[in-house]
Amino acid sequence: MKKEKNIIGLIILVFLLMGRSAVLAGDKEPVDYVNPYMGNISHLLVPTYPTIHLPNSLLRVYPERNDYTGDVLNGLPLIVTSHRGSSAFILSPYQGEEDNISPIESVSYDFEKLTPYSYSVYLDEQETEIDFGLSHQSAIYNIKFRKNEDSYLIINSTEGGLKWDGESVLGHQIVQSEMGGNQTRIYLFMALNETPSEVFVLKDGELVKKSEATGSDACIVLKFPKGVSELNTRYGISLIDARQAKQNMKREVENASIEELQKKGRSEWNDALGQIDVKGGTDDDKTVFYTSLYRTYERPVCISEGGRYYSAFDGKVHNDNGTPFYTDDWIWDTYRATHPLRVMIEPELEADIINSFIRMADQMDEFWLPTFPEITGDSRRMNSNHGVATIIDAYRKGLHGFNLEEAYKAGKKAVTEKTLAPWSGAPAGELDAFHDKHGYFPALKRGQDEYVPEVQEHEKRQPVPVTLGTAYDEWCLAQIARELGMDDDYNYFRSRAYNYRNLFHPETHFFHPKDIDGNFIEPFDYKRSGGQGAREYYGENNGWVYRWDVQHNIGDLVQLMGGQEEFVDNLDAMFAEPLGVGLKFEFYSQLPDHTGNVGQFSMANEPSLHIPYLYNYGGAPWKTQKRIRKLLDQWFRNDLMGLPGDEDGGGMSAFVVFSQLGFYPVTPGLPMYNIGSPTFREAKVKLPNDKDFKIVTENYSPENKFIQSATLNGESWDKPWFLHKDIAEGGVLRLTMGKYPNKKWGTQKSQAPPSFSLD
Repeated sequence: MKKEKNIIGLIILVFLLMGRSAVLAGDKEPVDYVNPYMGNISHLLVPTYPTIHLPNSLLRVYPERNDYTGDVLNGLPLIVTSHRGSSAFILSPYQGEEDNISPIESVSYDFEKLTPYSYSVYLDEQETEIDFGLSHQSAIYNIKFRKNEDSYLIINSTEGGLKWDGESVLGHQIVQSEMGGNQTRIYLFMALNETPSEVFVLKDGELVKKSEATGSDACIVLKFPKGVSELNTRYGISLIDARQAKQNMKREVENASIEELQKKGRSEWNDALGQIDVKGGTDDDKTVFYTSLYRTYERPVCISEGGRYYSAFDGKVHNDNGTPFYTDDWIWDTYRATHPLRVMIEPELEADIINSFIRMADQMDEFWLPTFPEITGDSRRMNSNHGVATIIDAYRKGLHGFNLEEAYKAGKKAVTEKTLAPWSGAPAGELDAFHDKHGYFPALKRGQDEYVPEVQEHEKRQPVPVTLGTAYDEWCLAQIARELGMDDDYNYFRSRAYNYRNLFHPETHFFHPKDIDGNFIEPFDYKRSGGQGAREYYGENNGWVYRWDVQHNIGDLVQLMGGQEEFVDNLDAMFAEPLGVGLKFEFYSQLPDHTGNVGQFSMANEPSLHIPYLYNYGGAPWKTQKRIRKLLDQWFRNDLMGLPGDEDGGGMSAFVVFSQLGFYPVTPGLPMYNIGSPTFREAKVKLPNDKDFKIVTENYSPENKFIQSATLNGESWDKPWFLHKDIAEGGVLRLTMGKYPNKKWGTQKSQAPPSFSLD
């Protein structure tokens, strides 16, 4: 009997150990939750791209196809020039008749597997297997031909030049922003494991025995004999010159295998994503979270190469003096949440980025802070100058590794000397003089033609977002001036930070455009007025969204609307108001950027991101908790249409990261966060001082989305917000959750989040 019991015990132990092993074998690391295909198909706006890259690296690639459902790959990319740009240099493997060779081979494909650090695919007609691994400025393609035929590599540059020098391929491609600016050249150095038997130039469909091609659609063709069934191409990319591209290749990939690159890339991604650890929730919840976090690392990109970098802001090569240089940052989108996220988890990186902004200003003739820096220079897209928000937000949260005075000078000059007209880099003109005198950007009268040269034909004046956005920028300038002890500047910009009041309609409680005579434009429809994209009065979004665009002074907006009850009623009305037309396509044909709708709210565009948190200011935090969880469930999913649309370099994804954690920075520049409703049972944010900030939920379950009570760092907490300093040294926000709202928690006026100042 004793022997039987021992056997039974041994069997149980074996099964327990087997179960434990299975659990360990099934454990996922953070990068395993990333789904680069999430959101690749959007409702109307530019979707996400399945991008292979290391965190904040110059070398980014994604499959060249018309959209995710496209059945054809247009060659293999060597580098993507921007988030929405096409590739510089396309590589096409080919086997077949020479007469059929084209500059870029378009082929159907199968068995595609893509991660943030690797790519593999099978090319159907070519019967070719592709494997890819990359580093920061270099990569390797492994190409296996399955046909017993002559094999070719076709290398294409859209506008530039390519050359076979007897040992390697050298090339350059000219890239220029559609908004003008300096030309940028991307240089290529490519080494092969086999020497071609013949080299051709493809020109006008003819193969010519030459080794150098230049101009539009420059294309060289390398031919290899039948016995060559496998090719390895190791290449480096540079913005400086081909010699530097070669050095980048030799430094990063010359002695590495694809497997080693992929292993190292995986490790780098786990290090970056692992700065936030989440527990609880479903696998889909974690996929949405870590995919969103991965997308915040796609820009800006580090373009320092061996201690030097090429700057399109002055067209010169500079020494970086030990501080890496970053560009390609769409600040209008990323100031809201991406930069604040980086302040929290990557402060050294954020300081380097702000130092890059200051360098850009210094390299430009005007010493203006950039608004939309790309590898081709500052494209001055969108409206306002929100770089000042990234500066004051970082500084007030403890980042002092940059020259605040120089940053202030550049920001002040950008706001006061450059025109406020959207999408323009022109100096200030008559509209800006009017704005300085009257405190608002004027709209054209009904039927009046545009007569101001700095106004861009398609983007129009956008007078409401310009007025509101500039009021916020001037509030940011006031806060920086205060930190610098510049009392006169502080008082001047502080007074101008209230300019949004000049467009507040006292009867409708909307922000309503005025003409040059100070009259509200009439008749008016807050849903539809303003022409294409509502740009004659707003910008991409309608008046319902811009009703809330006073990020720096929500408390004053509450009072303008008549108090907390009216404020909450107006928020409710926005989420309930229908599109107002019989067919959706009528609405979206005019407002294609205003998608992801819940009523008139647009989850798909960045000016809406802070709006769900505004119930906290109106004494109804339970409505913020409900709305955030519903929006996350409705619009962010682990599938091809898992984003509502306008994901600009982490702009929207950072909203998801913060919101799933359970808090959000409504006002960059005020070092505080609004509390929402966390997705996970527990989340741990690793701070740079080797301490952690934890968000822990008691009574956790997916349906328990309402906060019943809270403690912060062990003390009872009854406010729907907290300060950055509460977490900077590590701490715990503990939330007790329930299925039904506690309509007393955080509802007192004295508990509302601060606005304008923490004083």
